[in-house]
Amino acid sequence: MQHITRPTPAAARGETDAPGNATCPAPAAASGEADSTRRVTASLRSLLSRRKGVLAKLAAWSAAESAQTFLGGYCVARSLDDGFLRAAPSTGLLWLAGAAVAILFGAPVVRGVFAQLPHLTEPLRDQLVRGSVVRALRTATTAGGGGGVNATAVSRLTSQTEIARDSFAGLVLATRSFVFVAVGALVGLLSLAPQFLLVVLPPLVLGLALFTASLRPMARAQHRYLDADEAVGLRAEITRTALRDTVACGAQEATAAQNRRAVDEASAAQRALARWASVRTFSVATAGQLPVLLLLVTTPWLLRQGVTAGSVVGALTYVLQSLLPALHTLMTVLGAAGARLFVVLDRLTQPVPPTPTPTPPPAPAAAPPGPRRTGRAATALQLRHVRAAYGPGARPVLDALELTVEQGEHLAVVGPSGIGKSTLLHIAAGMLTPDRGDVRLFGRAVAACPPPELIALRVLAPQEAYVFTGTLRDNLRYLRPDADRAAVDRAVDALALEPLVDRVGGLDRTLTPDALSLGERQLIALGRAHLAPAPLLLLDEATCHLDPVAESTAERALSARPGTLVVVAHRLSSALRADRILVLDGTRAQHGTHDELLGRSALYRDLVGHWNQVQE
Repeated sequence: MQHITRPTPAAARGETDAPGNATCPAPAAASGEADSTRRVTASLRSLLSRRKGVLAKLAAWSAAESAQTFLGGYCVARSLDDGFLRAAPSTGLLWLAGAAVAILFGAPVVRGVFAQLPHLTEPLRDQLVRGSVVRALRTATTAGGGGGVNATAVSRLTSQTEIARDSFAGLVLATRSFVFVAVGALVGLLSLAPQFLLVVLPPLVLGLALFTASLRPMARAQHRYLDADEAVGLRAEITRTALRDTVACGAQEATAAQNRRAVDEASAAQRALARWASVRTFSVATAGQLPVLLLLVTTPWLLRQGVTAGSVVGALTYVLQSLLPALHTLMTVLGAAGARLFVVLDRLTQPVPPTPTPTPPPAPAAAPPGPRRTGRAATALQLRHVRAAYGPGARPVLDALELTVEQGEHLAVVGPSGIGKSTLLHIAAGMLTPDRGDVRLFGRAVAACPPPELIALRVLAPQEAYVFTGTLRDNLRYLRPDADRAAVDRAVDALALEPLVDRVGGLDRTLTPDALSLGERQLIALGRAHLAPAPLLLLDEATCHLDPVAESTAERALSARPGTLVVVAHRLSSALRADRILVLDGTRAQHGTHDELLGRSALYRDLVGHWNQVQE
């Protein structure tokens, strides 16, 4: 059975709709950027406000780090001025011993800081994972997601939440370290000689200002890179799933061109990131290394001002051993991890789509089971001049198809494998847009129906049945969560699911999907369809793993259910149970009863003969 997956026009061109693309108007982009900043800031502020105790403990440990920084440079200065330069080596060694003790004291400080860090990072990760799961499921069911979770959603749930956690941890460590190290170092410089602040502060402030000004464009570049990276992944997924059709239709060059555009955009985005990395390097040089040069150049002036040689060495110690490493770490983390954190949080904190509350259409009047029913008042499904092919230039599998299915009718669709039966059902369900023609459900154009309305109108049961980890009752009520016990019991009785219920231990026993056979999965999906409020059921070989008796029971129960039933027939008996049979042969479609088609359709006679040989 062939299935068609067609990308949206934007995806087919290798484009994305992410903020910051050149296709977005500038005012809208600016507004979106402001909204993103507010949303990300609010998310982090909310997290930190609930962790005030953890922040207090971090501040306490960091204050000890400030004291350690202060003692490092001050002890070096005193060891020279009060010890070695005055021919008192014992005094100098004593001051150096104090500096050594301060360094050793750094080990428990680091341990204390890292002990508190998980209490900030893990709640953030858990919050993002919960939001990602809710957002992915809501989007899949309300925004035309096709009932599944795409590769982008999986990336956001896994790798991007890990990026956010690791980036946030690095940002907390780097920011905390720089603030408290800078306080200790600046207090130390002031205690040695106020003139040091005149030399060190201007380049430090200049470098920090330059770096701060580059953060926003750096975040944009990071945003662009993540968009491009996701686009490359999307193109790879589209190419992989459509490879057979691409080769069959001779579309290799067009596909390769689209993929090259996506790769080129990712390459350009990475080069832009590299350019902003050079700005970060220049900022580090200005704020961290220029003060060292200025200290050396101004040493004669400082000595004339009465600054001692030991104080100069102590100032160099503060800058080289404390300020420069902390500054380099801060700018590296803010420039890389900080930008990544902002972009990822922007994506992961997008507003969650509201839970859909579709209003189902009026249920059709119940019709008794039996032979073909007539005199129906309305049309359930109508296809007019529908054309569909597996790709541009390919021979159509449906060509100018005309089909009308009345409310309460049971229609079977037959034909060779690959002839377009699944394509027909996907078009009828609104999951695939035909190349040409009009499709209507209960008088409404499928193309104009929003996803919630389509969900209320039809149910498509595929060949591969989906069962999730949960109770059997919850699996049966998947399409009708408000179904009461009596409704579930009626569905179990109608489809003869009692043996399955007994085998798994009851309706309220949690299922293990891997322990179910393919036939049992299909029975659960059929029970789910029986309970669904939608008036149109589409079965795409949804009984192929059932034995003939179970298939007959299921189809009779679904046909007796109020509504319309369209089945891709797997056996002759399935076609014989239908009111009408539609034969697809790739050039034209014929429909009628079993006896009528035996008289005028050679393909149907061949299919009947094949079915009879299989049964023999």
